[in-house]
Amino acid sequence: MLPLLLLGACKDEPDFDTRYDKAAAEIEARAKAMDADVAEADKAAKDDDGTGAAPQTR
Repeated sequence: MLPLLLLGACKDEPDFDTRYDKAAAEIEARAKAMDADVAEADKAAKDDDGTGAAPQTR
């Protein structure tokens, strides 16, 4: 009976490809979020003229 329980417990573990795909998707999502943060910071830096005042629109 014990060997069947052990065999059943091992079956629940995802295989390498599944774990790899999940990790790759998480890394890609983090990279996209970081790129968006950098783009937002870059845009804010370009809008800021160094005086701390709000940008002037004409």
